[in-house]
Amino acid sequence: MLRRNAFRLPRHPASVGLARHRVRDHLAAWGHGPDTPAVGDALLLVSELATNVVRHGPLREREFEVAVTALADGSCLLEVSDEGRAEPRPRIVREDDETGRGLHLVETIAAAWGVWSRGSHGKTVWALISVDL
Repeated sequence: MLRRNAFRLPRHPASVGLARHRVRDHLAAWGHGPDTPAVGDALLLVSELATNVVRHGPLREREFEVAVTALADGSCLLEVSDEGRAEPRPRIVREDDETGRGLHLVETIAAAWGVWSRGSHGKTVWALISVDL
């Protein structure tokens, strides 16, 4: 691991944009330009993962956590954690569904993605971008 930053945000629609901006700012501070395709992919992925928490997270939950890690091999690990229960792999919706295309985007863009259980503390949905940032 080269660098990691984690932060908490309120479970509110405005937090999706805040998550995207904070990840962009951290990557920029670590020397990764905002115009690279990999940074654009990272911002899209964190937007989709944060949107899922805001829309589908537990109603009692007031905050969620976002973490961005720049790894030694040039890849980037994005994590969004909430207090919801972990499913082995969330359902990816069909193309013709009106909503819920976020995980389809995650699966298409990420080199790998999945869900980690945090036991009684919820789950973390993670996505890995393998291209050098």
